[in-house]
Amino acid sequence: MTTAPKNTPAPADAVSEPPAAPPVALPVTSVTCLEDRAHVERTAVLDLEAGVRRLRLGPVGAPAVDRTLHAELTADHPVNVLDVRIVRSRQPSTPGPSADDSALRARVHALEEERSDGERRRDRLKARLDLLGRLAADLLREIGEGAGTGETDTTRWARELDRVDAERDTYGEELRALEARLATLATELAETEQALYGSEEEHAELVGHVELTVESAVAGPARLRLGHLTPCALWRPAYRAVLDGDSLTLETEAVVWQRTGEDWSDVRLTLSTARSSLATDPPRLTEDRLTLKDRSAEERRTIAVELREEETSALGPLPVLGLPGVDDGGEARVLTAPVPVRVPSDGRAHRVPLSAFTTSVRSEYACSPELSPLVTQVARFDNGSGHALLAGPVDLIRGGGFVGRGTLDFTAPGAPVELAFGSRDDLRVVRRTEETRDTTGLAQRTVVTRTVRLHLSRFSAPGEQGERVVVVRERIPVSEVSAVQVRLRKEASSPAPDALDADGIVRWDVALPPGGRRTVTLVYEVSAKGSVVGI
Repeated sequence: MTTAPKNTPAPADAVSEPPAAPPVALPVTSVTCLEDRAHVERTAVLDLEAGVRRLRLGPVGAPAVDRTLHAELTADHPVNVLDVRIVRSRQPSTPGPSADDSALRARVHALEEERSDGERRRDRLKARLDLLGRLAADLLREIGEGAGTGETDTTRWARELDRVDAERDTYGEELRALEARLATLATELAETEQALYGSEEEHAELVGHVELTVESAVAGPARLRLGHLTPCALWRPAYRAVLDGDSLTLETEAVVWQRTGEDWSDVRLTLSTARSSLATDPPRLTEDRLTLKDRSAEERRTIAVELREEETSALGPLPVLGLPGVDDGGEARVLTAPVPVRVPSDGRAHRVPLSAFTTSVRSEYACSPELSPLVTQVARFDNGSGHALLAGPVDLIRGGGFVGRGTLDFTAPGAPVELAFGSRDDLRVVRRTEETRDTTGLAQRTVVTRTVRLHLSRFSAPGEQGERVVVVRERIPVSEVSAVQVRLRKEASSPAPDALDADGIVRWDVALPPGGRRTVTLVYEVSAKGSVVGI
């Protein structure tokens, strides 16, 4: 191994090391926020010198992913990027107060110092009171022993007892005042720390800088574009629906969280549903064995059936616990904020407006008494936002007030949308059911008759006029086997249903005048052959 002398001149093509200088600012100019991470782009204009130079840029967020770092230089003269990397350094914060602290942080330090002094003083007072208590016990023991031996120095005993009791009272009162002050200090310190947490950010101990090695043929300016992925950032869609009579305004927003260690100030924000973290390998194929088995004589004579609940309202992903993912309908969607935004690195939710549109709505008062006795106002309209509405929560505003929070499913552009704006307090529905079972015919056919009665009421204010139509929906079973038949008895139902679909949903449009009451009766029967079991 050979060692070069310390004064040996560097080769002509070696990287020149300039003296330490402040790093070149590299602000965030554009962010593409993904489902669980973000792609950050930074731009800066560098004043390059001829030759090979190493530049220090930043600071940048320490969580940046090194292997995704990519730098591009554009200039009127030949320039090359030889190397780019992120160098992290630890900068522990000073434990005590400093001259740069804010008034709020200085107040926290002062309260902590006062609390520490109070706790030490409390310990000294408790020790002194304990010593006085032992002194009083010794004095009483001495009095008892002296009285037993015939001593009668009552003047001294009274003087000593009075002195000890006076000191105990003085220090006890001082201890009580001190404990009250410590309780007040604890409350004030907690409130001040909460205010400090909400208004200021702790400086990160781990700070990153970008070291960029460039080669330029001649001196001159060059534009740097640097991009990388970073974790600790995500977004989810959210909506705000304002219902005003027959019109509805739907505002689309993006809720963005980020804790990357640096604020995003005046950046172009793009929201994407692309999932770059998902694997691209196809699913593995597994064997699916089918076997045949002979039925027994008992199984051939009987048909086993059972009632089964089935969702028919919509198709979509299964619900998950915690923060749900972005439902984009299976296709990557891209949304863009119309104006530059600011998202601080505080880990809190920040709402970014994306779009808004106003459209006419078709409202109805719907009720499904089997599920809920409440009558809900449902608004139907078409998606006129010009883009797909991703699944997410929606804040519901009606009559200038917040009425609740609902869920908006994935909706393609121009597709119909349904939103429920809470229940109506002036409408009530009471549901009663009856069931009878009978066996008829020589084949011992089982017939089950079910009667459902719905009592609707409207409570109206004095002077209220006009009818209100309530859409009532009930369901009857749907048979999948020929041995079981379901029949709606229209002659016994009152009034006759307005509609019956293939899924067994029966609908009535019931008009209620102010203070009116109506009763809806539904009768249907389920008949099965004698060989059917499970009914």
